Amino acid sequence: MLVGLTYDLKSEYLKMGFSSEEAAEFDKEETIDGIENALNNLGYSTERIGHIKNLSPKLIQGQKWDIVFNICEGMYGIGREAQVPALLDAYNIPYVFSNPLVLSLTLHKALTKRIVRDAGILTADFFVVYNIQDVESINLSFPLFVKPFAEGTGKGINQLSFINDKKQLLDSCSLLLKKYNQPVLVEKYLNGREFTAGIVGSGKNAECVGVMEVLFTKNTKNKFYSFENKDEYETKINYSVPEEDIYNKCAQLALKTWQVLECEDGGRVDIRCDENGAPNFIEINPLAGLNPIHSDLPILCKLNNISYNTLISKIMTSAIKKIK
Repeated sequence: MLVGLTYDLKSEYLKMGFSSEEAAEFDKEETIDGIENALNNLGYSTERIGHIKNLSPKLIQGQKWDIVFNICEGMYGIGREAQVPALLDAYNIPYVFSNPLVLSLTLHKALTKRIVRDAGILTADFFVVYNIQDVESINLSFPLFVKPFAEGTGKGINQLSFINDKKQLLDSCSLLLKKYNQPVLVEKYLNGREFTAGIVGSGKNAECVGVMEVLFTKNTKNKFYSFENKDEYETKINYSVPEEDIYNKCAQLALKTWQVLECEDGGRVDIRCDENGAPNFIEINPLAGLNPIHSDLPILCKLNNISYNTLISKIMTSAIKKIK
């Protein structure tokens, strides 16, 4: 089976003048090497395609692959993660991971939370700020937490995200609106433990492959999974498998969320506990990072005795089921 690899290479965007934060969601060469090596070890033939502007002319020229392993994050718009799957759908070429609807929906954190909440899954109360005047309509009690409503990798999350009063709220929302040119998600702050759970498979065949707790060291300026803490996780974060009771609660929440949102093949669900110790949904990543060493999904799999090759094998098995 020939597997095409679509991806956004971080080094290419840095050469084009993008900042480290702007290119944060894109992949390093070592990530592509890791995925390709795993696929080859599993018996798949591979062909590197690259980003969507490499893919488009190949499709026009009539090139095909048995399946495409897509990890493209895209650059512009709320549907940026959906662009490659939508293009592949147009040419009737199957691909790994979720469809365009899911990838567009889950990038919109507020819409995702509405669906999750309607399904009876705990998630913090929230409000969306589209312009600075909207702040006057917020009726949530402090403390609050703010972040861009359509970013990943902790972008836009820093020490200014934790909000104690109206002035901080106005200042942080104003900064985020200007810097990211998108609405701001304002949530009731969850002050409990933080976890992330890995899921592989689709629908009834989905399973939780592991849960890990995100523990903050004394080197962290803030006790949440910010862009800086993620980027410097080796000195600022410790990871561990939690005790059985909270593990099972997080696994159940993550699996239900995955199935409600109809995500496919593999990804991650982020969770944080409230003041009562109850796990709450934070957000979902259906295009989770796959760096063999540094990405959360492979890290939590390793902590739960699942090798990188096994993770990729499970993802591919799920994807292939969709085309048989």
